[in-house]
Amino acid sequence: MPATHVQARTRRRQVGALTLAALGAVALVIAIVAPAIAQDPQSDLEAAQAELSEEQDHQGVLTTEIDHFSTKIEQLSGEVAVLRNREAMVEAELKQVQDRLDVEHDALVALRGRLRRSLNVLSNRLVDIYKSDDPDMLTVLLESDGFADLIERFEYLQRIEQSDSVIVDRVRTIRNDTETTVDRIRAARDEIAAKEAELERTRVALEDQENQLEAARAERQELLNSVEGHIEKLEGNISEAQDEIQQQLSGSTAALPAGPIQAGSGGMIWPVNGPVTSPFGWRWGRMHEGIDIAVPSGTPIRAAKAGTVALAAPTSGYGNYTCVDHGGGLSTCYAHQSSFASGVGDSVGQGEVIGYSGCTGSCFGDHLHFEVRVNGSAVDPMGYL
Repeated sequence: MPATHVQARTRRRQVGALTLAALGAVALVIAIVAPAIAQDPQSDLEAAQAELSEEQDHQGVLTTEIDHFSTKIEQLSGEVAVLRNREAMVEAELKQVQDRLDVEHDALVALRGRLRRSLNVLSNRLVDIYKSDDPDMLTVLLESDGFADLIERFEYLQRIEQSDSVIVDRVRTIRNDTETTVDRIRAARDEIAAKEAELERTRVALEDQENQLEAARAERQELLNSVEGHIEKLEGNISEAQDEIQQQLSGSTAALPAGPIQAGSGGMIWPVNGPVTSPFGWRWGRMHEGIDIAVPSGTPIRAAKAGTVALAAPTSGYGNYTCVDHGGGLSTCYAHQSSFASGVGDSVGQGEVIGYSGCTGSCFGDHLHFEVRVNGSAVDPMGYL
């Protein structure tokens, strides 16, 4: 067989072996990495915590809106009640006006009767004057028989004229009174009708707005109930994730002893030996100013670098919190300790135990929260480990 064929076959075998080796390596990596990706309770916890925060904000907004609607509905209900009382008052006023109108109507009927009779009297008088063909006053006076008869005739004519004037004045007065009464009745009825119409329009508008607000409040309440149900579910998921993390930490006690000192690449040593479960950076909408290292409760915590203890006290969400000053503006801090092993002013060497891990303050399981600060500002600890 020619040498070239042998060499080609050899190369094919080498390539095949390398390919199988590469595939095996990839399969091994997938087998190792896949469970870690599929089973990451810390990531599930952080995602659920972030979603819970958003839902709680939504819950707060809905609660505020519902309170606003309730206040507005109560206000409108009060205004409607005032209007109903006002309606009752207007109805009472209407009754009084109606009684007055009845009186005015009776007076109007009487006036019309008097006017009719007065007009008849006036009409009859005019007919009598027309038919009698009475002489004028001058003729009557000239035909008088002496001065006494003249005076008597003059007074008689005056009485006739006064009687005619009274009849005319009475007719005019009754007619004017009739017109005034009719105008007064019409004005009173128009005023009452206007008041009733205005009250009815206002009451209907307020009740309509009240119904709209009630519908909006009911809609918001239904949405709030849904959000609260989601929050309850998220809280259950968070509780399950916390329990799983705690179980993992409890189960890893034998695998995570205090162990030998693990030196970092930046001049510091690892304060505890364990996996980083939460890195430095933004988390849940705010800055996570350190790294979380999973270790069981009671694990000894070593000083990452020699220095002087500047703080050792419970501190808000950090729980039991120790900070070591290394000089030059550099310091390291250790949170959530179960107990202290050093106090303020103590000089500690690198690797010396300064406390013990736990879950004091705000935390979801036993771990060490480790920080590196430069001139008080937090930086990523991984640059020093």
